[in-house]
Amino acid sequence: MPIARIATFLMVTSFLSTVGNLGVPVSGALDDDLSTLDIVPKIRTDRSSIARASSDFGHIVEAVPSGVFHPVSPSDIAALIHLSLFQQTPFTVAPRGKGHSSRGQALAPGGIVVDMSSLARGDHDHRVTVSVDGMYVDVGGEQLWIDVLHATLEHGLAPRVWTDYLRITVGGTLSNAGIGGQVFRHGPQISNVHELDVVTGTGDMITCSPIKSSDLFYAALGGLGQFGVITRARVGLEQAPKRVKWVRLAYRDVHSFTADQELLISKASGFDYVEGQVQLNRTLTEGRRSSSFFSASELARLTELAMDTGSPEIYYIEGAVYYDDHSAADVDQKLEALLEELSFVPGFVFARDVPYVQFLDRVGQEEQKLRSAGVWDVPHPWLNLFVPGSRIHDFAAGVFHGILGHTRPVGLILMYPMNRNRWDDRMTTVTPDEDVFYAVGLLRSAVATGDLERLERENEAVLEFCDREEIGCKQYLPHHASQEGWRRHFGAKWGRVAELKATYDPRAILSPGQGVFPFPAAASGAASATIAAS
Repeated sequence: MPIARIATFLMVTSFLSTVGNLGVPVSGALDDDLSTLDIVPKIRTDRSSIARASSDFGHIVEAVPSGVFHPVSPSDIAALIHLSLFQQTPFTVAPRGKGHSSRGQALAPGGIVVDMSSLARGDHDHRVTVSVDGMYVDVGGEQLWIDVLHATLEHGLAPRVWTDYLRITVGGTLSNAGIGGQVFRHGPQISNVHELDVVTGTGDMITCSPIKSSDLFYAALGGLGQFGVITRARVGLEQAPKRVKWVRLAYRDVHSFTADQELLISKASGFDYVEGQVQLNRTLTEGRRSSSFFSASELARLTELAMDTGSPEIYYIEGAVYYDDHSAADVDQKLEALLEELSFVPGFVFARDVPYVQFLDRVGQEEQKLRSAGVWDVPHPWLNLFVPGSRIHDFAAGVFHGILGHTRPVGLILMYPMNRNRWDDRMTTVTPDEDVFYAVGLLRSAVATGDLERLERENEAVLEFCDREEIGCKQYLPHHASQEGWRRHFGAKWGRVAELKATYDPRAILSPGQGVFPFPAAASGAASATIAAS
């Protein structure tokens, strides 16, 4: 392993005591870039640093890096990549924000994990900059969305699209897509980015946009970290509301549930946020009856509804109408008019009126409860799928009635539609080729002995069902065990993805935990991805 051979170099540069056994071979190319000497003290190899960087939120995959890099500027990341490329066999580099992946995507076995949070230390004010006139925020890739929210709200502004959980990084969500209940109207987070700063796998620092280095711009957005490290993003803003009318509506069957969801996302005005949940009835009738949204009496009513249906599941539409001081007088009338068009179970409307920040940070509040209960830092074998709208009923019958019908998982099952015309097909992310498709998230946790193995078997059964029935699903936050799986995942985009890899990361050193391109891709360097595209 090349990284184990740094000892000679470190002795020459007197940094051996700082980084222990981490090393690289002496290379004449180092004389051409003395800045690489500055990065060595920023690599940590102590047991604690290595342990934290060896796992992720999923707690399923473990991969031990050789070191953890703490940059103070994007140029440090470029220097690290140059140092890797100077080696006959380079070491891999994986940027890590909060490590909120579930299958080791943020890991770098035998390589270097980049602690992106280090970029914010000592320079926080310059890593989140709001332009009121331009209606955008320039934000470091390492910043958490919760901090972006608070910084923009100081100016009465906010981004249009939010993930459900805000304590994850800007660069992390933009490397995937960034989805939530506002996507049907505004597209994913990647559709709301005007400009990026990216450090590529060739060590180049490039500012890109739809009109400047556009191929890199569209590649990096949703690119799973395969083409570069996002160090800055310019994100569009809108006027921020003050409060939210937040409702959940209960449904007995999937047909009325999906019909109403699709009606809501077709409206030019209406709900500002639309999501949905599948409630497996055994979790109500036999599971732990507690909720951060429903009261005890409301849960009792829902349990009675679940028992009366005779079905394995009931459904909730979750909707939100934003308002401020100017629209407060009309918001109740607006909400009532929307509800009159829907077919939920009569009497099963549950409403809350909460501050905007409380609504957006609802999962963060739930996190504190789960941490206190000791069920946050547990294995999370999550499976996220995009399901074509034309097959969502087939999917529900096979998965919710069939595979999961008699289970009692700990966690959530999300299910809500999106409009494909809000997505930009030039970006790397792939979706089903239909006007409407659904995000389905099996967000379950393994809290007891045997849970992980059982949940993994169920996930595999879901994927096998989708393949067998030709449902046409695409994984979101994808994980595939082979490059052939990745070829199928990207479909018609695969050739372009491979070409871009050859251009911007020809030695396949970036984000190896994704498993998209083998490392090393080939001894021939740039030719590797070209060969893979054939």
